[in-house]
Amino acid sequence: MRLIIVVAAMLALFNPIKMNAQQQVYSLDFDANTYTLQSFTFNGREYQVRAFENIVYVANPVDTAYQKINIYVPEEYFHGERVGKYTRDTAPIFYPNGVGGYMPSAPLTLHKQRMRNIFGQRQGGRPPQMPQQAGDDMKQGSAIHYALAHGYVVASAGARGRSLQNSEGVYTGKAPAGLVDLKAGVCYLRYNGHKIPGDKEKIISNGTSAGGAMSTLLGATGNSSDYKPYLIEIGAADMPDHVYAVSAYCPITNLDHADCAYEWQFNGVDTYEAGMMRMLDGGNPSQNTSNQLTELQLKTSDELKTLFPIYLNSLNLKDSKGDLLSLDEQGNGNFKEYVNSFVLAAAQRAIDSGQDVSDKKWLIVKDNKAVGLNLEEYIRAMGRMKTPPAFDAFNMDAPENHLFGSAAVTAQHFTQFSYDYSPDKGTLANHEIIKMMNPMYYIGAAGSNTSDYWHIRYGTIDNNTSLAIEVILATYLQNKGYKVDFELAWDRPHMGDYDLDELFDWLDSIIK
Repeated sequence: MRLIIVVAAMLALFNPIKMNAQQQVYSLDFDANTYTLQSFTFNGREYQVRAFENIVYVANPVDTAYQKINIYVPEEYFHGERVGKYTRDTAPIFYPNGVGGYMPSAPLTLHKQRMRNIFGQRQGGRPPQMPQQAGDDMKQGSAIHYALAHGYVVASAGARGRSLQNSEGVYTGKAPAGLVDLKAGVCYLRYNGHKIPGDKEKIISNGTSAGGAMSTLLGATGNSSDYKPYLIEIGAADMPDHVYAVSAYCPITNLDHADCAYEWQFNGVDTYEAGMMRMLDGGNPSQNTSNQLTELQLKTSDELKTLFPIYLNSLNLKDSKGDLLSLDEQGNGNFKEYVNSFVLAAAQRAIDSGQDVSDKKWLIVKDNKAVGLNLEEYIRAMGRMKTPPAFDAFNMDAPENHLFGSAAVTAQHFTQFSYDYSPDKGTLANHEIIKMMNPMYYIGAAGSNTSDYWHIRYGTIDNNTSLAIEVILATYLQNKGYKVDFELAWDRPHMGDYDLDELFDWLDSIIK
């Protein structure tokens, strides 16, 4: 791999090199002299940064519209100055992605906030029923501004996504392309060593929704050989791709078990509202409309619910006291109470901060203490967004079905259940590809350098996946010995980057 890069560099006098009418080979050498000076205002102070933008980060890109990276560096680092406690060499590298719905994503820029990426760029406003609080968050400084103001270097890589096709109609962004691209961006940063300011061993991934899943996957799968052939194919630098820490908001992950987890939570809720899902898929949500589950969907929910205890019990999860977490065949047990405890903790934080929670009729509060909840009423108040199967749809029209398509096929199944029981028979994705998109298979596994530090958030009114999926991820990491800061965020819908003060305080605390 190094030989390919050296040969390309010897042939190149500029970037890119036109080898022939069909192929271009790009140099992976960072050009520190090609930048613009940009500024932003944060907390009443103006900051200046050097912006190195639209850099192709692989030698053999498939799609240069997305396989690009933007790098932003505080101007002080080019004058031997410090920003906060960091220097040019010790500054962590904040690595946010803009992936939403597993669609292709351009690299984030200094003045483009990711919130609009997640909720649909076409609409411009808040999604249906999105709280005003969330809209106000969008007006504050972005995570990129926070990072730069704290003295971090920011690098944001674009990534291919499920909808991309080349001129021959071949799909070029199906799994695991987007994750491979983000790994290649990490390799590019390390390949350029001291040319790019920042500590390459303090890279912190960050993402929301499907981007949160990508951030989680980066943290779980570091340097796994499973991805090596894909990295070689696109001409990624032959460097390690692990990251130091993970920031993940509402990660849509553990996809091959997400259907049964969703029905364990929402079974018995027989209506759904699909406006948000249409927005995430790039369509017009119009008004959220209430729909009734069909007879087939009700039966499917019942069947999927019975599968979740089997999966949960197979993990042998333990709580902080070392007690085994489990469920019986009906889906009841101490794991359910364990999930409830995170909701109660979120409610208590809200009460302690002075918030009025009296509108939550499912919450039991005594003497300003959240002491219990009616889980069934809570789930009904939250509402169902997706029909069963929620992720591996029988008709293969879910975003995740399209993620697991192939070069020639737009969508495929990725669970044996949906493949076996779908009235409309489709094809089943390759098992290895399915595995490569689930961090649970890689956390602490041989051959993977899993990140030591994890910051995971999920909203208490987020119905995009099951609360159990997030609790399982955090608990599994803790059981494996990793340091995890996990909370359910009170009254938050499907969104991210809402607790940036807390996030960067936590990040500063883990930087050695």
